[in-house]
Amino acid sequence: MRFTIDKEQFLKSLNAASKAVPSKSASPYLTNLKLELNEKGLEILGSNGDISIKATVPYMVNDREIIRNVGLGSTLVNSRILTEIVRNVEGGELSVEVIDEAVMKIDDSRSSFKLNCIKAEEYPDIDLERSGTEIKISCYAFASLVDQSAFAASNKDVRPILTALHLEAENGKLVATATDSARLARKEITIDDNTRFACNVPAKTVSDIVHMFDNAKEVIVSVSPKKILFDFDNVIVASRLIPGEYPVTRSIIPTVFNYTLEANAAELLSAMNRVRILSADTEPVVTITMREEEVEVSAKSDTNGSALEKISTYQYAGERLSVSFNSQFVIDAIKALKCEDVTICFMGEMKPFVVKNPKDNSVVELITPMRTF
Repeated sequence: MRFTIDKEQFLKSLNAASKAVPSKSASPYLTNLKLELNEKGLEILGSNGDISIKATVPYMVNDREIIRNVGLGSTLVNSRILTEIVRNVEGGELSVEVIDEAVMKIDDSRSSFKLNCIKAEEYPDIDLERSGTEIKISCYAFASLVDQSAFAASNKDVRPILTALHLEAENGKLVATATDSARLARKEITIDDNTRFACNVPAKTVSDIVHMFDNAKEVIVSVSPKKILFDFDNVIVASRLIPGEYPVTRSIIPTVFNYTLEANAAELLSAMNRVRILSADTEPVVTITMREEEVEVSAKSDTNGSALEKISTYQYAGERLSVSFNSQFVIDAIKALKCEDVTICFMGEMKPFVVKNPKDNSVVELITPMRTF
């Protein structure tokens, strides 16, 4: 195998594929990238067994030649070392040649490297063909779906199903739901067809995927019984699904409320961040006390003291109410909404409450209060 390649395009694909490569693995071959030069271009594949990423460097981009001096073939090479070499060489174009299936020579006319490599046949078989149910969706819409929901998934493996982002397509809608049992985030977007499916995707994985979109415009999402596949901008990502039944969540989101607070999002965030300095690090509990004539944000600690701040820009409807909660949950929810003003709707002191954008009903954040006595 040999080729001369544009450094920028090469590095872009290496960075994408290497995201799936583990630093350590029971299979030593999985710490390598598989490089295969074929009629499609240079395909670079990385995998850790649960997630696989294939990035393709095409021969041409907008009538500009990216790969030339071609000799087809394939090899395995250490992911970290190859990526660091390509990142650090100064030339804009690299010449790569595999000699006797054992050594990869990399040269930019100024620097020269020789890396040990392995026959590509040693790499595990990985299926990256699209199958099952498919939908095509804009990358912007899918990224907003994930950004406004996946953060609420659990980061603990005690209940693996709660580490998932639940995706459900039905009736022209794609709905994403995440919960760690103390909070819940739900976002829906419109899709062009009536495709139906439901699956549980590792929330961290899908969050990492949307950060890879860059300038991609559309993503094809393909769902089969055991895996989900994302195809966008010369990149294919396949991930295992988390088995099991996702908790039924639609019925727990209230629709009728007794108390409503509308406040400036930035002011409320700033107030919570200041007063929670005094709360315990493990559970940064903040209390909001609301009356028509004033709204106070406070925190206290038997060890450190107390803090109180009044909100100046707000509208409140209801009797006096005081609610305590994990401030990080509310901060995450408000940031995910990305709105100037935020509405918080309450049913009572110890009932789950809803944080939402008053101008966007497609997203709902539900949070469970905390007892402070």
